[in-house]
Amino acid sequence: MNKKDEFFATFAAEYTGVLYKCIGKDVFGSVQLMAEELLQAWTEERDVYICGNGGSAANAIHIANDLHYGVGTSVKGQDVRGLRVEALPANVGILTCLANDIAYESIFSQQLATKARCDDLLIVLSGSGNSKNIIKALQTGREIGMRTIAIVAYDGGECKGMADICIHVDVADMQIAEDAQLIVGHICMQWLKANKPAKTEM
Repeated sequence: MNKKDEFFATFAAEYTGVLYKCIGKDVFGSVQLMAEELLQAWTEERDVYICGNGGSAANAIHIANDLHYGVGTSVKGQDVRGLRVEALPANVGILTCLANDIAYESIFSQQLATKARCDDLLIVLSGSGNSKNIIKALQTGREIGMRTIAIVAYDGGECKGMADICIHVDVADMQIAEDAQLIVGHICMQWLKANKPAKTEM
């Protein structure tokens, strides 16, 4: 292995090592609570809403797809109905309208105020935990009576103390924080797939 390859291998090993450490046993309990909340929402056919900004917005859309379709797939195709889930960043028309006509900090909360009901589930994704539109989404969710889950990094920010369940990935690195969001989503997806309610069969 030449020096360039050696450097890259060391760099990659350090990156994945940090990811492995921050997604370890300390957060498994909170991830299990999230999985159980999702299972209950699935069983009771309640709606799930997911939101985030930037890379977290893309992750919200990815996780929504996994919960809608991925939980019910097998080698034969779609065997069960997935969760009733919506990624709030997915509709660019709604986002730009609300940002332009009201305020960027209201792009998620206004959607929740229109669509969400008591006991629906809200999942927010934020690196810092301090994004104004994420905080406002949690506030609106609580006012409606939703169950709330936050997946945050750094020191957890304001969101850490606001959500019913907080998955705090203690790392000061935005890319690793975003990696962790997807890992948590994929753990929940595969656990749900293994524990799907009988009533969801198609």
